Amino acid sequence: MSIGDGSESITEVVALMALQLGIIVFAVKLFGRLAKKIGISKVLGELIAGIVIGPYALGKIALPGLPHGVFPNAIELFGSSLPVSNELYAIAAIASVILLFASGLETDIALFLRYSVVGSIVGLGGVVVSFFAGALTYSLWFKVSIMDEGSLFLGILCMATSLGITARILSENKKMDSPEGVTIVAAAVIDDVLCIIAFAVVMGIVAITKGAEGAGDGLNTGVILGIAGRAFGIWLGFTALALIFSRKISGFLKGFKNLTDFAVLGLGIALALAGIFEKQGLAMIIGAYIAGLSLSKSDIAPVVEERMEGIYEFLVPIFFAVMGMMVDVRLIFSPQILIFGGIYTVAAIIAKLVGCGVPAMLLGFNVRGGLRIGLGAVPRGEMVLILAGVGLAAGILNSQLFGVAILMTLITTILGPPALAAALNSKGTGTRKDTKTDDSVSLEWRFENKEIADIVLSNLLTDLRNEDFYIQTLTDEGISKARKDDTILFIIEEDNLLTIQTNKADVGFVRTLVYEVVVELYEAVSKLKGSSDPQAMKADLLDKDGRMDDALVSLIHTDCITVDLKGTNKSEILTELVELLSTRKQLINKEQVLKDVLSHEKAMDGSGMDHNIAIPHTRSDGVSCLVIAIGISKEGADFHSTDGEKSKIVVLCVSPQKIHSPYLRFISTIESVLIDKETHDEIIASETPEHVMELMHKRAKEKHKH
Repeated sequence: MSIGDGSESITEVVALMALQLGIIVFAVKLFGRLAKKIGISKVLGELIAGIVIGPYALGKIALPGLPHGVFPNAIELFGSSLPVSNELYAIAAIASVILLFASGLETDIALFLRYSVVGSIVGLGGVVVSFFAGALTYSLWFKVSIMDEGSLFLGILCMATSLGITARILSENKKMDSPEGVTIVAAAVIDDVLCIIAFAVVMGIVAITKGAEGAGDGLNTGVILGIAGRAFGIWLGFTALALIFSRKISGFLKGFKNLTDFAVLGLGIALALAGIFEKQGLAMIIGAYIAGLSLSKSDIAPVVEERMEGIYEFLVPIFFAVMGMMVDVRLIFSPQILIFGGIYTVAAIIAKLVGCGVPAMLLGFNVRGGLRIGLGAVPRGEMVLILAGVGLAAGILNSQLFGVAILMTLITTILGPPALAAALNSKGTGTRKDTKTDDSVSLEWRFENKEIADIVLSNLLTDLRNEDFYIQTLTDEGISKARKDDTILFIIEEDNLLTIQTNKADVGFVRTLVYEVVVELYEAVSKLKGSSDPQAMKADLLDKDGRMDDALVSLIHTDCITVDLKGTNKSEILTELVELLSTRKQLINKEQVLKDVLSHEKAMDGSGMDHNIAIPHTRSDGVSCLVIAIGISKEGADFHSTDGEKSKIVVLCVSPQKIHSPYLRFISTIESVLIDKETHDEIIASETPEHVMELMHKRAKEKHKH
């Protein structure tokens, strides 16, 4: 099935595909942002976006040139087994490969191996309990044998775990490499492998019951064991090979030198392995995860993650939207489906909590950890949707049972992610024993202020790059990750505190690194003092031909201007201007702002310039946005101006530390406004704040015209 009924040209197909992707991108970003604002996972927002714009809702509304809507229902129009087109589903499948490849990259391989046995047992427990919960629910409700094809198939659907959705939640909460995260992922991989094997076996049983040709041999024990052994052999074989040759794979990628090539070729390996697994009857996402796992221990893993970020943020939300598009909300609201579907869903949730959580608690996790692992297995999602579609196409499921499967998928996907996120963020460890090893060490250096810490961090990262370390900067969290071979450094900057977490064996290297950075800065400062004179540079700041932006002048509020400063010296005037800003509710912390202003003023040896102008300024955590106060002193005060004259026009500018603002552009603009002698003289003579504002706007607009 293509997008249309076969009559469209390839150009028309591509044009509609482009339109669909454009709509999806905007929808997932909008719904993802709304979901985040109300405190739920972006995954859920992206799924809901797919439901809303999909072929069962807005997507089917006829539009000019699109008689079947932007997202035509492929089941109704073309008899397909899925409601979306092959092209759109193919893009979603590629997106799922990227998602699981990234999840593999984030996995701590040492922890993965440490918990692989636990994960296998947890996954097996979840699969067995879930299968019998689903099959028995169907069997008891419809009063049929547990070997009935409907019982078997609903048991299979109950087994699945959405590795994609769970991995996204773990990644969002930075828990992918936690003991619970690694166990959940390992268990989910086992779930998917066993689910595929069981699915193959059940399809064989169905073939026999339907009297298919040659089906008499389908239930042979040897055949069943052969199917199971082959699936396990492929999975275990490729995993072992990936781990054994991980260094050679990363070495091969390094040979291309270009950092972007690392990500592109790494993704190429993931796609190839995903295709091999799909061809062998296993899920593509398992092959993609193994590809990521093979690179996770290499020093280029953070580079691959960082360089993949753009394509990840583009495609992965599309995957979840397409999953949402396959949900037919009309079927869910029929009484029969709501009742049986509700019972089946409760059984599915309890089965995972018990089947995964209880074994976890018997294998070193406490109740909190067992709950996290159980909740991590609750979301179903892509695997159920795929298998349910196959079941519907094969005639094993009717539309009502397909609706039950969708209801279970929807509820577990809605309830699972926020419940898992809440459990992951709850305080306390999930294991009975501390999982941190004695080899983990945190080293701290506290500097005079954040500016110095920023400079040290910048030089430190430069030196690490010169040592052939690969750096991944996690800007949202204020954390940088540096990696070379087996040496991994987590560098955390919090205000003026710099912390480096590393292995005990690398403590000497880290201390040497920081020592050399500080020595280099001392040398640089000494050379700077000998070669540069800030006072001389300050004399060149005033530029009558400088660029002026009236929009920046508009940042000044009239009620933050005083034309009658009472202070007679620099300290009094600065205190007065800070108090003016505080009175006008412009500050978060008045004391902090005053401290930072005075400190920067001292460092500059005064902010006075020529022509009776002073522009004291600083960055401070005491403000949340750029704030400006202007004061006029008829007598003037000593701000150490370059021409030796007293400053009569004082412009105080304070910018936040961590929020972007036009701080330096404003200072440059106000310098250009005030250097005009006529404007400058009239401002000093002004009797009202409104007149000061009028003069500054007039000067800025005149300059703009020229």
